[in-house]
Amino acid sequence: MKHVRLHGYWRSSASWRVRLGLNLKGIPFEYLAVHLVKDGGQQHQPAYRAINPMGRVPTLEWTDDDGQERRLSESMAILEYLEERVPSPALLPSDAYLRARTRMLAEMVNSGIQPLQNTSVVLRVKDVLKADEKAWGAHWNVHGLTSLEAAVQATAGRYCVGDAVSFADVLLVPQLYGARRLGVDLKPFPTLLRIEAACNELPAFQAAQPDRQPDAQPV
Repeated sequence: MKHVRLHGYWRSSASWRVRLGLNLKGIPFEYLAVHLVKDGGQQHQPAYRAINPMGRVPTLEWTDDDGQERRLSESMAILEYLEERVPSPALLPSDAYLRARTRMLAEMVNSGIQPLQNTSVVLRVKDVLKADEKAWGAHWNVHGLTSLEAAVQATAGRYCVGDAVSFADVLLVPQLYGARRLGVDLKPFPTLLRIEAACNELPAFQAAQPDRQPDAQPV
Protein backbone atom coordinates (compact mmCIF):
# COMPACT_ATOMS: atom_id res chain seq x y z
CA MET A 1 0.00 0.00 0.00
CA LYS A 2 1.36 3.39 -1.03
CA HIS A 3 0.09 6.96 -0.60
CA VAL A 4 -2.46 5.91 2.00
CA ARG A 5 -5.06 8.60 2.77
CA LEU A 6 -7.61 8.48 5.55
CA HIS A 7 -10.65 10.74 5.37
CA GLY A 8 -11.88 11.06 8.95
CA TYR A 9 -13.03 13.21 11.81
CA TRP A 10 -11.07 13.53 15.04
CA ARG A 11 -13.92 12.47 17.32
CA SER A 12 -15.52 9.87 15.06
CA SER A 13 -15.21 6.46 16.71
CA ALA A 14 -15.23 4.72 13.32
CA SER A 15 -12.38 6.93 12.08
CA TRP A 16 -10.55 6.26 15.35
CA ARG A 17 -10.78 2.50 14.74
CA VAL A 18 -9.08 2.84 11.38
CA ARG A 19 -6.38 5.11 12.80
CA LEU A 20 -5.71 2.36 15.32
CA GLY A 21 -5.59 -0.32 12.65
CA LEU A 22 -3.13 1.67 10.56
CA ASN A 23 -0.98 2.51 13.58
CA LEU A 24 -0.91 -1.06 14.86
CA LYS A 25 0.03 -2.36 11.40
CA GLY A 26 2.72 0.31 11.04
CA ILE A 27 1.18 1.82 7.89
CA PRO A 28 1.96 5.53 7.38
CA PHE A 29 -0.99 7.59 6.19
CA GLU A 30 -2.08 11.11 5.31
CA TYR A 31 -5.00 12.39 7.37
CA LEU A 32 -7.71 14.33 5.53
CA ALA A 33 -10.21 15.94 7.89
CA VAL A 34 -13.94 15.84 7.16
CA HIS A 35 -15.81 18.07 9.62
CA LEU A 36 -19.11 16.39 10.51
CA VAL A 37 -20.82 19.57 11.71
CA LYS A 38 -19.23 22.55 9.93
CA ASP A 39 -21.01 23.81 6.79
CA GLY A 40 -23.92 21.51 7.52
CA GLY A 41 -21.56 18.55 7.64
CA GLN A 42 -18.76 18.33 5.08
CA GLN A 43 -19.54 14.62 4.65
CA HIS A 44 -22.70 15.66 2.76
CA GLN A 45 -20.92 17.83 0.20
CA PRO A 46 -20.86 16.50 -3.38
CA ALA A 47 -17.07 16.20 -3.49
CA TYR A 48 -17.05 13.86 -0.50
CA ARG A 49 -20.21 11.97 -1.50
CA ALA A 50 -18.46 11.18 -4.76
CA ILE A 51 -15.94 9.06 -2.87
CA ASN A 52 -18.30 7.84 -0.11
CA PRO A 53 -21.95 7.65 -1.24
CA MET A 54 -23.14 7.10 2.34
CA GLY A 55 -21.68 10.45 3.32
CA ARG A 56 -19.93 9.10 6.39
CA VAL A 57 -16.41 8.69 7.70
CA PRO A 58 -14.00 7.00 7.44
CA THR A 59 -12.91 6.45 3.87
CA LEU A 60 -9.50 4.94 3.14
CA GLU A 61 -7.76 5.48 -0.19
CA TRP A 62 -4.42 4.16 -1.37
CA THR A 63 -2.36 3.14 -4.39
CA ASP A 64 -1.73 -0.56 -4.83
CA ASP A 65 1.65 -1.94 -5.78
CA ASP A 66 0.44 -2.32 -9.38
CA GLY A 67 -0.52 1.37 -9.51
CA GLN A 68 -4.27 0.89 -9.15
CA GLU A 69 -6.14 3.37 -7.01
CA ARG A 70 -8.21 1.69 -4.30
CA ARG A 71 -10.89 2.92 -1.91
CA LEU A 72 -12.81 1.44 1.00
CA SER A 73 -15.33 2.78 3.48
CA GLU A 74 -16.90 1.21 6.61
CA SER A 75 -14.44 0.69 9.44
CA MET A 76 -14.88 -3.07 9.83
CA ALA A 77 -14.34 -3.69 6.12
CA ILE A 78 -11.19 -1.57 6.28
CA LEU A 79 -9.89 -3.40 9.34
CA GLU A 80 -10.53 -6.77 7.69
CA TYR A 81 -8.66 -5.64 4.58
CA LEU A 82 -5.71 -4.39 6.61
CA GLU A 83 -5.59 -7.71 8.45
CA GLU A 84 -5.40 -9.62 5.18
CA ARG A 85 -3.00 -7.24 3.50
CA VAL A 86 -0.64 -6.79 6.47
CA PRO A 87 -1.07 -9.96 8.56
CA SER A 88 1.54 -9.09 11.18
CA PRO A 89 0.99 -8.06 13.87
CA ALA A 90 -2.25 -10.01 13.79
CA LEU A 91 -5.42 -8.38 15.10
CA LEU A 92 -7.35 -11.64 14.90
CA PRO A 93 -6.39 -14.82 16.82
CA SER A 94 -5.22 -17.89 14.93
CA ASP A 95 -7.87 -20.10 16.57
CA ALA A 96 -11.13 -20.14 14.56
CA TYR A 97 -13.38 -19.96 17.61
CA LEU A 98 -11.44 -17.08 19.14
CA ARG A 99 -11.49 -15.25 15.81
CA ALA A 100 -15.27 -15.56 15.82
CA ARG A 101 -15.46 -14.38 19.44
CA THR A 102 -13.28 -11.40 18.56
CA ARG A 103 -15.57 -10.46 15.72
CA MET A 104 -18.58 -10.98 17.99
CA LEU A 105 -17.22 -8.56 20.59
CA ALA A 106 -16.36 -6.04 17.89
CA GLU A 107 -19.85 -6.27 16.39
CA MET A 108 -21.47 -5.74 19.77
CA VAL A 109 -19.98 -2.24 19.51
CA ASN A 110 -20.16 -1.78 15.75
CA SER A 111 -23.76 -2.93 15.36
CA GLY A 112 -25.20 -2.77 18.85
CA ILE A 113 -24.03 0.56 20.27
CA GLN A 114 -22.33 2.98 17.90
CA PRO A 115 -25.05 3.27 15.22
CA LEU A 116 -27.56 4.36 17.86
CA GLN A 117 -25.39 7.33 18.87
CA ASN A 118 -24.25 8.24 15.37
CA THR A 119 -24.38 11.94 14.48
CA SER A 120 -27.21 11.53 11.98
CA VAL A 121 -29.28 9.53 14.48
CA VAL A 122 -28.88 11.86 17.45
CA LEU A 123 -29.61 14.92 15.32
CA ARG A 124 -32.88 13.32 14.22
CA VAL A 125 -33.74 12.43 17.82
CA LYS A 126 -33.08 16.04 18.81
CA ASP A 127 -34.41 18.02 15.86
CA VAL A 128 -37.25 15.86 14.54
CA LEU A 129 -38.42 13.82 17.51
CA LYS A 130 -37.71 16.67 19.95
CA ALA A 131 -36.28 14.24 22.48
CA ASP A 132 -33.17 14.25 24.69
CA GLU A 133 -30.48 12.94 22.37
CA LYS A 134 -27.94 12.62 25.17
CA ALA A 135 -30.27 10.45 27.27
CA TRP A 136 -31.00 8.38 24.16
CA GLY A 137 -27.31 7.76 23.48
CA ALA A 138 -26.51 7.08 27.14
CA HIS A 139 -29.29 4.48 27.35
CA TRP A 140 -27.93 2.46 24.45
CA ASN A 141 -24.37 2.75 25.71
CA VAL A 142 -25.34 1.35 29.11
CA HIS A 143 -27.30 -1.45 27.47
CA GLY A 144 -24.46 -2.38 25.13
CA LEU A 145 -21.58 -1.99 27.58
CA THR A 146 -23.41 -4.09 30.17
CA SER A 147 -23.66 -6.86 27.59
CA LEU A 148 -20.05 -6.40 26.52
CA GLU A 149 -18.77 -6.53 30.10
CA ALA A 150 -20.50 -9.89 30.54
CA ALA A 151 -19.43 -11.31 27.18
CA VAL A 152 -15.76 -10.39 27.51
CA GLN A 153 -15.39 -12.48 30.67
CA ALA A 154 -15.06 -15.63 28.56
CA THR A 155 -11.88 -14.49 26.80
CA ALA A 156 -10.36 -11.56 28.66
CA GLY A 157 -6.67 -11.57 29.47
CA ARG A 158 -4.69 -8.38 29.36
CA TYR A 159 -6.94 -7.43 26.45
CA CYS A 160 -10.42 -8.46 25.30
CA VAL A 161 -9.23 -11.75 23.84
CA GLY A 162 -6.21 -13.05 25.68
CA ASP A 163 -2.98 -11.12 25.84
CA ALA A 164 -2.80 -9.75 22.30
CA VAL A 165 -4.56 -6.69 20.93
CA SER A 166 -7.44 -7.54 18.60
CA PHE A 167 -10.32 -5.97 16.71
CA ALA A 168 -12.31 -6.09 19.94
CA ASP A 169 -9.90 -3.70 21.67
CA VAL A 170 -9.78 -1.44 18.62
CA LEU A 171 -13.55 -0.97 18.88
CA LEU A 172 -13.73 -0.87 22.67
CA VAL A 173 -11.47 2.13 23.33
CA PRO A 174 -13.29 4.63 21.09
CA GLN A 175 -16.65 3.45 22.41
CA LEU A 176 -15.71 4.13 26.02
CA TYR A 177 -14.68 7.63 25.00
CA GLY A 178 -18.09 8.12 23.44
CA ALA A 179 -19.81 6.83 26.57
CA ARG A 180 -17.94 9.34 28.71
CA ARG A 181 -19.05 12.17 26.43
CA LEU A 182 -22.62 11.12 27.15
CA GLY A 183 -22.05 11.12 30.90
CA VAL A 184 -22.31 7.34 31.31
CA ASP A 185 -21.10 5.99 34.66
CA LEU A 186 -18.45 3.44 33.71
CA LYS A 187 -17.80 2.04 37.18
CA PRO A 188 -20.07 -0.99 36.50
CA PHE A 189 -17.65 -2.08 33.74
CA PRO A 190 -14.36 -2.81 35.56
CA THR A 191 -13.08 -5.36 33.04
CA LEU A 192 -13.60 -3.00 30.12
CA LEU A 193 -11.87 -0.17 32.00
CA ARG A 194 -8.92 -2.39 32.87
CA ILE A 195 -8.54 -3.42 29.23
CA GLU A 196 -8.84 0.20 28.09
CA ALA A 197 -6.03 1.20 30.46
CA ALA A 198 -3.79 -1.57 29.09
CA CYS A 199 -4.49 -0.49 25.52
CA ASN A 200 -3.73 3.14 26.26
CA GLU A 201 -0.24 2.21 27.41
CA LEU A 202 0.59 1.33 23.78
CA PRO A 203 2.03 4.03 21.46
CA ALA A 204 -0.36 3.06 18.64
CA PHE A 205 -3.34 3.80 20.88
CA GLN A 206 -1.81 7.00 22.23
CA ALA A 207 -1.19 8.36 18.72
CA ALA A 208 -4.78 7.62 17.68
CA GLN A 209 -6.37 9.62 20.51
CA PRO A 210 -8.78 12.30 19.25
CA ASP A 211 -6.96 15.23 20.84
CA ARG A 212 -3.81 14.30 18.91
CA GLN A 213 -5.44 14.62 15.49
CA PRO A 214 -4.81 17.65 13.25
CA ASP A 215 -8.49 18.65 13.26
CA ALA A 216 -9.01 18.32 17.03
CA GLN A 217 -11.18 21.06 18.50
CA PRO A 218 -11.27 22.42 22.05
CA VAL A 219 -13.80 20.50 24.16
